[in-house]
Formats: sequence, structure tokens, C-alpha cells
Amino acid sequence: MSLTFGNVHFTQQPQKVVYVSGALMKNLNLSGKKSVQLRLGGERMPAMLKPINKSGKHLYLPTSVRKKMKVPSSGSVFLRSLQEGEVQIGPLIGVLSDGPTSSAQNPFGSRTDFIKQLLRAGNKKSYIFAFTPRDIHFENDTVNGYFLNEAGRFIRKTVPLPDVVYNRLPSRRAETSNSINQLREKLARRRIPFFNWSFFNKSDIYRLLEHDNTVNRYVPESIMNPAPEQIKEMLERHSIVYYKPNSGSLGKGIYRLSYIPKSGYYARYRNKDRNALLRFKSFQSLMRTLQTRHGGQLRGYVAQQGIRLIEIDSCPIDFRFHMHKNGKNQWVVVGIGAKKSGKGSVTTHLKNGGSLLTPEQALSRTFGARSDEVLRNAKAVAIRLAEAIELHHQHLIGEIGFDLGIDQDEKVWMFEANAKPGRSIFKHPSLRAEGKASVEHILEHCLFLSKFRRREV
Repeated sequence: MSLTFGNVHFTQQPQKVVYVSGALMKNLNLSGKKSVQLRLGGERMPAMLKPINKSGKHLYLPTSVRKKMKVPSSGSVFLRSLQEGEVQIGPLIGVLSDGPTSSAQNPFGSRTDFIKQLLRAGNKKSYIFAFTPRDIHFENDTVNGYFLNEAGRFIRKTVPLPDVVYNRLPSRRAETSNSINQLREKLARRRIPFFNWSFFNKSDIYRLLEHDNTVNRYVPESIMNPAPEQIKEMLERHSIVYYKPNSGSLGKGIYRLSYIPKSGYYARYRNKDRNALLRFKSFQSLMRTLQTRHGGQLRGYVAQQGIRLIEIDSCPIDFRFHMHKNGKNQWVVVGIGAKKSGKGSVTTHLKNGGSLLTPEQALSRTFGARSDEVLRNAKAVAIRLAEAIELHHQHLIGEIGFDLGIDQDEKVWMFEANAKPGRSIFKHPSLRAEGKASVEHILEHCLFLSKFRRREV
């Protein structure tokens, strides 16, 4: 197999003849061949082959071949020789998402800007498009995708099934329907890599890691569906317990429970747009209030040991580590945001009054000259955690967002892992370069999974 980067051109020739420059003929091991089997995504087509005397790496596709193959555009892409006389053009990358409307300008809702950013960067090295579950047609193995034109507007084009799919479906509800399960299964049957299979549940991640002695020391004690007696016992041992929904996000429904002997029990939480604090004389009255507020939904809750994190201005700090697979299929830390909680807030979420700092700003306030070493250790822990989750998880993962904490003793703790992390940390002026690097890593992993990336021997 050989891989090269070349230029694809369209011609108005009616014959089914593909013209290839001498340099490209040599790169793709086509010298002396009279025909070629072309492939784009799931589409294959034979054609006659003729060399032309032109410098550089050029492939000319006549109208009949271009239309049958559904090649979306001319331009610079990768070309990959497979078995004898077969050449794959691409890769053809699909980004799966959805939106609340059928707006042509804003088809993916709040994710539209991020998807445009992906498509702009991906256009330089691939055929990349976005699509919704309604756009894929397995009866003829095509997708009616959203491509980005030179003016930055979406245009629709029908293409073959892609070489790889990056999953950015927006919600758990969208992801757990029968139609989405069938979509994933059909792609799997066609051996199309589909990465970031689904959102993580907190309890699933804790269970994956609890018996892995290489990383379980970084996970606070966590109990799924705890009985009231278990919560009470945890509070007596740890003083603070976070009580949070197993499948929640954005800090919704989280309680910070605390116990102070001779004073009572406390529950801190977010009530609509403000922070609230309740005090209870007895543990029973605390649990009665929670059960009244949530009823049967508490069966989907996790109780987690509270950690005394480093603080700035008496406000706890935690860290969002944005992890990616790189072009060599290795986990790397691409961006880190330090999140300072708002006064009286249960979490550090920006929507709940939190603020964003660089990790250097946050750590230097606590650890001074040791801050660089503390950060290096936290990065190494994040990579070990990502490797462990991937090892125990049954589906492809290419991106993880970790919520990590660091205590006064420099110990690193993992509170949550997110399969489709938000991108709010990249809005910080000091993290914009990391935001661009994040996009590049997504594309590099797509190249790796689709085998359009040279692999280390």
C-alpha cells in the first residue's frame, strides 16, 4: 500500500477514461496498468487508465466517473493504493449531529459553528461533510450531506457512505432511540469506524475503573443508587458527599451534602438561576427533602466522596482536561481549563457563576514554584486514565473530557469523564490555539481510522 497527496480534477470528457500524471502513476504503483479500480467511501468503479505527461501529482476524472462515484468536488486530497490496481480517494469523513430545526443556515443548532470549523479545517485534506440521522439512506448506501462551500455556506451533496464517522449527536435522548441504535449497527456491519459511540454514564466509568489498580486510586469512592444508610456513613467518614445524577450534565441536579458534628447536615444546590443552601437538624429530614424533590429519580443518582480541592479566594478549583487521540492513535492532552466555582456554587460550571483561568494561573497561586511539576503529573494521570477507559470500553473513543481535581497534597482526582466534552474552555483568549489544535486532532484521528495516515512500523 502507498499513500500520497495529489490533485483531483474534473473534465468534460464523455469516455470512461481516467488520466493520471507520471509522478502519481509511480506513487500509486500504476505504471504499466491499462485500467484502475477507483474507490470513494463505499462506492467502487472500474475505469480505463491513461498516463499523461504533466509534472506533479494529478488525477483527471471524466464526467461519467465523477457522477457514478459521487465525488463531491475537485481539489487536493489523499490518494491511496490498495490491492493491485485499486486506488482510494479521500478520506470521506462524516460528522454525525442533529439540530432543533431544519434551518439551512443553522442545521445543527448551537453546534453549527463548531461543525463549520471542523469542515473548514478538514476541507484542506479530505472530503468532509456533516449529516443528521435523517440524511443517511442505507437502501442505496448514500448520505445527503452538508458540505461547506468557499463562501462558508452549507450546500447539500449526495455522497457514498463515508470511510469514518465522528459522532457529535447532541443529547442522550437523541442517542438512545431505536433508529440511532440501528444506524450504529448498520455502520458497524459495513465496518465503518464510528468513534465516540455514545455519552458516558458516570456509574459505567466508575465500574470500568474500580478494579484497575493502575488508575483506581485517582477515582473518589463512588456508590451507584446508594441506600440512605450508605450516604449517612459516607458523610460521617468524608464530611462532604456529592450526590449527582448518573446521566446528568452541565451540573444539573447535583447536591453537595455536608455533615458538621453538633451543627447538622447541609445541602447546597442550584435552584433555577441561584445557589441555595439548606440546613437540616437530622439526616432523615435531609433525605425526606431530597425524596420529595426528586422521588423515583433518585434511583439514578451516584454518591461520591467529596474532596477538599485547592482554592482561590475560598472558591474551589477543578480542571477540564480535553483529551484527544492523535494521528498515531495515542492519547494526548490538547487543552486544559481551570474552573473556579462561583461563591456558594455546588460546581465550577461557568453557567453557575464559575470563571475560567489558565492552569498556570490557578496552580501558581497554590503551589508556587512547584506548579509546573504538579501540572506535568496531572497530565500524566489524565493520559493513564484515558488509556484505562479505552482499554475497558468496548467501542472506539477518540476524545474525552475529564473533570479533574487536585487537593492540597498534590493528589489528582477524577470526578467525571465525558465522551463528548463541551468546548467552552476554548473561549478563553489564552486557549484559542488549543481549540484549533483540538479540531486538528479530530481530523488526524479520522485520517488514522480511515487508514489515510501513514502508520508507524
